[in-house]
Amino acid sequence: MTDFDADITLTGSLVRLEPLTLEHHDGLVAAVNDGEMWTRWYTSVPRADGVRAMIEQRLAWRESGFMVPFVAVRLADEQVLGCTTFYDIVDAVPRVSIGYTWNRASTHGTGTNAESKLLLMTYAFETVGVECVRYETSWMNQQSQAAIERLGARRDGVLRADRREGNGALGDKVVYSILAHEWPASKASLEARLAKRR
Repeated sequence: MTDFDADITLTGSLVRLEPLTLEHHDGLVAAVNDGEMWTRWYTSVPRADGVRAMIEQRLAWRESGFMVPFVAVRLADEQVLGCTTFYDIVDAVPRVSIGYTWNRASTHGTGTNAESKLLLMTYAFETVGVECVRYETSWMNQQSQAAIERLGARRDGVLRADRREGNGALGDKVVYSILAHEWPASKASLEARLAKRR
């Protein structure tokens, strides 16, 4: 994880991604309660009473080098929107996964998640110099799959019986990626999408 700065803040025109801390607890509780997303059994969104444990787990993963966790904050009103992370950082490739993402239900379709991913991928490809950014989601989470595909990621395949869903059921995982040589086209498409929202 030597090339990924765990203390970096990434700022766009809609959102700021800042390092996750326990001080974000109350904002994340409010975000989780917006839409009660934990009721979707195929997600890993915590209930309000599980937010502190989620933060502590992500901070422990940060210390171990497995993850660089962020909280997304809307610039217009400083409201905490949710979380996203770099994880599974493989220096030898180099490759990184982006995920463990969830946002307030009321922000879905507003461009904030797309800008968050643009910020993360720009940093990963252009600052760190990774060759591959990977995304993974549940086979059952059609909304997440559509969002990942709109980022320009290509579906690499489905790993069967590879994950436990939020309700404990065994589930399939869909894997996507964007490669370094594909990044300029994906970036241009994302920037054009976001420009239409301004």
